[in-house]
Amino acid sequence: MIKQLSQRLLGPVTLVLLVATIWLGLWVTPPDKIQGNLVRLLYVHPAIAWVALYVSFGTATIASALFLWRRTRSWVMDRVAHCAMEVSVVFIILTLITGSIWGRPTWGVWWAWDARLTSTAILGVLALGYLALRRANDDPTLRAKRSAVFAILSAINVPIIHFSVQWWKTLHQGATVFTSSRTLLVHGSMAWTLLISFVGFTLLFFWLLRARYRLEVERETNQRAALEQALIARQREGAL
Repeated sequence: MIKQLSQRLLGPVTLVLLVATIWLGLWVTPPDKIQGNLVRLLYVHPAIAWVALYVSFGTATIASALFLWRRTRSWVMDRVAHCAMEVSVVFIILTLITGSIWGRPTWGVWWAWDARLTSTAILGVLALGYLALRRANDDPTLRAKRSAVFAILSAINVPIIHFSVQWWKTLHQGATVFTSSRTLLVHGSMAWTLLISFVGFTLLFFWLLRARYRLEVERETNQRAALEQALIARQREGAL
């Protein structure tokens, strides 16, 4: 009962939080002293990047590791990894787009071969490579194992992205919300709006993951049904 209720509320709660983020971000929070109204992208870009790098790609990586471990190996984990990686591609693309929109007036260019931008783009290419790898083999077990290993190896790029602004001198700004000593940089209505945006986009990921997982299960069911019908038809032809 509780599980069904939470599933039903996931979509409406996500919608309310995203609408609240837009309302607070555009009309309630004040402009920044330096960036002016451009700071309003703060309520979108970091939350999308958080989902792209840590939530969605992290879910795909953890599910892949659980599939490779014999005690937790199941096709559920393989489906979760696959679906989470597809959603991750969407959020990585949105991260690059919103980052470019932010970078154009700040840096004067839409794109720069900055360490964080480049490593994030590489992560997107790796995610697309994962999806391509799943189409390269018809054997389900072999496909799942190879994809899981590739996802785990690709995850090495995530800490590189995270620490890129510390390891190299880059155009991309450093910590936006917290300093290295965990001091909060955002206060008041800006902090609350930022928190709502992070929760809202995180829930959006899980809503999309759930919807994509359902489609994957339906696709597999239809494939099995089509295969069974083809076998029955072949058997009938042989009997004749």
